[in-house]
Amino acid sequence: MDPRHRQIRVLFENDDLIAVDKPEGIASIPERNPATICLLKLLCDERGQKFYVVHRLDKQVSGVILFAKNPETHRHLNLMFEQRKVRKTYMGCMHGAIAQDTGVIEIPLRRFGSGRMGPDQARGKPCRTDFCVVQRIAGCSLVQVTPATGRKHQIRAHFLAIGHPIVGDTLYGDKLLQKTFPRLMLHALSIRFTSSAGEEIRIESPPGDSFWAVFRLFHNRPRTE
Repeated sequence: MDPRHRQIRVLFENDDLIAVDKPEGIASIPERNPATICLLKLLCDERGQKFYVVHRLDKQVSGVILFAKNPETHRHLNLMFEQRKVRKTYMGCMHGAIAQDTGVIEIPLRRFGSGRMGPDQARGKPCRTDFCVVQRIAGCSLVQVTPATGRKHQIRAHFLAIGHPIVGDTLYGDKLLQKTFPRLMLHALSIRFTSSAGEEIRIESPPGDSFWAVFRLFHNRPRTE
């Protein structure tokens, strides 16, 4: 469905900020081509007001995303992100059976000329990704992921580095295999932070039908392990 025809689902709203459920396949903010629709423009047009970008989700990622309504909240939330006081949790479906139930990936990453992020122990920036395996089925692992740092494509590059790329990720993994899936199986499940008024706020968005439809494909596969 054309994203312009989707109604934006509001997850949380007060006088200072709004959190919405971003569909997969739509950019968070304007891309290089100004004619391409993005979530920020859709929201501004729908509400007839200005919103401020706080953070981003990759175009192929779905789930919780925040926008500020005024400069003061924008500054506060930016500071919270800079100080790593915002806790973001994702749900991902990774290729293969991840052996450990819980784990930490601490592999320095840097950006390469292709635009991809990759491991580089000498020149990479420190990165940490915590994870917990929720379920293992034939050919994949359903994983809850909490990035302690917020590098570009961090989750995607980290799981590729340990041999378990995210299902449907054509940038990180076997392209021929990844193209057989209709979406990138990464969803921003929740976000938790403290407002400028000192209120603890937690906003959640369970994965939608498009996520579970792909996950069910693995349920129908015979177990070979």
